Amino acid sequence: MDPVLIAQATEAVGSHGDSLTKMGLAIGAGLAVTGVGGPAIGVGLAASKSLEGMARQPEATGRLLANTLIFAALAEALGLFAFLIAILLFLQLQ
Repeated sequence: MDPVLIAQATEAVGSHGDSLTKMGLAIGAGLAVTGVGGPAIGVGLAASKSLEGMARQPEATGRLLANTLIFAALAEALGLFAFLIAILLFLQLQ
């Protein structure tokens, strides 16, 4: 990034630049935390459908369980990523 453009933008914002930055970081951290709820719902749905499939076809239990664990791990990774982003944004406020 060009340091001259950054300096010009800082001068244009004036004394309110620091408070606007902190406000933007707080809003961003709050929005990033909402990304943790989606994977929780996804893992619950995957587990319920997997149990339903195991009840209907007990011979496919091994494949269903393996696929469910893989999908649950992927969904949890997305949730942890959203949580990490929220923490990093929140730490920028201090």
